[in-house]
Amino acid sequence: MTSATWKPAVTVAAIIERGGRFLLVEEETSDGIRFNQPAGHLDPGETLIQAVARETLEEAAHDFEATALVGVYMSRYLSSRTGQEVTYLRFAFSGELGAGYDQPLDEGILRTVWMDYDELLASRDKHRSPLVLQCVDDYRQGKRAPLSLLYTHPDAIGAFNG
Repeated sequence: MTSATWKPAVTVAAIIERGGRFLLVEEETSDGIRFNQPAGHLDPGETLIQAVARETLEEAAHDFEATALVGVYMSRYLSSRTGQEVTYLRFAFSGELGAGYDQPLDEGILRTVWMDYDELLASRDKHRSPLVLQCVDDYRQGKRAPLSLLYTHPDAIGAFNG
């Protein structure tokens, strides 16, 4: 038996829709070029809301203000890098796209793309994961939870005493 502590990877994603089109990023991955929402890992010391705003700025060069939680998704994948199973918890948010900036996109991000739903369906074999389409489907079905469901303790960065 191993003494290593198991921890899921926590990620965030921005579901951004304008006029029936959804904002995606085209990115280089170990599995080739794929489409994803502006998304990424929760960094130490930040809230989920801060993380999704940061990821959208880094990957799409736009401000993003989360207004609702679309869903929380758990998935497991075999890492092509390590050969180990990784469990992901993805928090997907809808919200408002704000100002755009003339800045380089995050490493590995090739460009931003706006796709309508039919284009999303037609490109599903190029999605980073099945969650790309699942999150959009949930958004289109009107699934929204208030951000007040998410609570970050004010001392979340401090020591945890059990």
